[in-house]
Amino acid sequence: MSMDVIGSPRTVAGARVVIVDDEVDFARGLARLVGGHFPDLDVVAVHSAKEALLALSAKSAQLMITDLRMPEMTGLQLLSQALGLQPDLSMVVLTAYGTIETAVEALRAGAYDFLTKPIEPEQLFRVVEKGLERSRLLEENNRLRQILASKECGGELVGEGAAMRQLKRTIAAVAQSEYTVLVRGESGTGKELVARMVHHLGVRASRPFLAVNCPSIPENLLESELFGHVKGAFTGADRDHKGLFAAADKGTIHLDEIGDISPAVQTKLLRVMQDGEVRPVGSNKSLRVNVRVVASTNQDLEALMQAKTFREDLYYRLNVLTVTLPPLRERAEDIPLLAGHFFRAACREMGLAEKEVDPEVMHWMAAHPWPGNVRELQNFVRRLTVFATTERVDMNLLRMVQQGGCLPVPMGGDMNGGGTALGPYKVAKAEAVAVFTQSYVNELLAQTKGNVSEAARVSGLSRVAVQKILSRMGESAARFRD
Repeated sequence: MSMDVIGSPRTVAGARVVIVDDEVDFARGLARLVGGHFPDLDVVAVHSAKEALLALSAKSAQLMITDLRMPEMTGLQLLSQALGLQPDLSMVVLTAYGTIETAVEALRAGAYDFLTKPIEPEQLFRVVEKGLERSRLLEENNRLRQILASKECGGELVGEGAAMRQLKRTIAAVAQSEYTVLVRGESGTGKELVARMVHHLGVRASRPFLAVNCPSIPENLLESELFGHVKGAFTGADRDHKGLFAAADKGTIHLDEIGDISPAVQTKLLRVMQDGEVRPVGSNKSLRVNVRVVASTNQDLEALMQAKTFREDLYYRLNVLTVTLPPLRERAEDIPLLAGHFFRAACREMGLAEKEVDPEVMHWMAAHPWPGNVRELQNFVRRLTVFATTERVDMNLLRMVQQGGCLPVPMGGDMNGGGTALGPYKVAKAEAVAVFTQSYVNELLAQTKGNVSEAARVSGLSRVAVQKILSRMGESAARFRD
């Protein structure tokens, strides 16, 4: 094969190329060929899909060239998993002349290009150069999208650590596609926020975004809520109801806590995702819908599949692209930034001047494990803000709130007998109760995402009682849904 190519190679210095082929000599020869023509590249040759995934996990790459026919894991399977790890990776597949159909299938699955064996060097170099240029443009586009993300989503995805930078890059890359997304992470890590970002940064941003918390809807009503029903379908169905999938047509639907849906609903959801059609309860006609699904869960879906409580075929329909949110304990470097953000937000919500936070308080927060993740941190900061009687948040206040202590007398009194004299007991009690109620209701609605029925269930109050408290406070549950 001649290695003379007209024109000088143009690549990104330091870019990484991974070549995958179970024929050791072929993989090494191809790596030498690419490395010799593009001396600025970091070219790695591996000999199985498993090695390729390990190489990609250890260090990101801009281009991967893989054979389609390999033992243990095929090139198509590698393609899916590699793009799951790094959605902006340019994938090129190698195929023999007799398997062009397989190459076309790979292109449909997300490959950037394909090459046929035996490989012509000139064609190889052109594909490498174009693939690297594509990756460079995607990286630049992702950087711009990250800037846009912080503006369009209110800057809520706070953090500058390595884990958060990777998460922002992943969200920006995932948002560019139309594939189904599975958002995974512990409770309180911000899965709904990520789902909204995927929608707002994608081509459907101007279309509807509808979110449904699957466990909050009784099982017998969830099917109707998702797919709709016709008049007379069941007792109480006095009119036709347009389901969320129909309402989100050409937009995005976020199915929160997808692991909690029943097997019956799983079956119907699978049909929607396969056929792009929904059939309202009680109807004999199906409706065409064009909806991007973003699902999220804090559960181990693989374990649920083993237990036969979650359908394997639905899992693979949902798990096309995955966004995994790191728990707060794995990004402790971001806690001071998050805490400062939440303090400012809480002060704005309560109409207070910004608080000065002692360094010892921030140090304690950064060292705390926060099993409830970002949501727990935010609620703790809200409590500190509510109970702070001065413009300074110190360790004394933190210990009091941490131990569940009561608010110091809100009239300038001193609980230890010094300072200004106490006011009337009834007045002091009424003020303390009012402050407690404000704090409790804010945290309650934040936890239940503005769902008044769920708030009533959690608090043990009636729905009417919760609404009366909200009315008395001049508060709206709708604010917490956003």
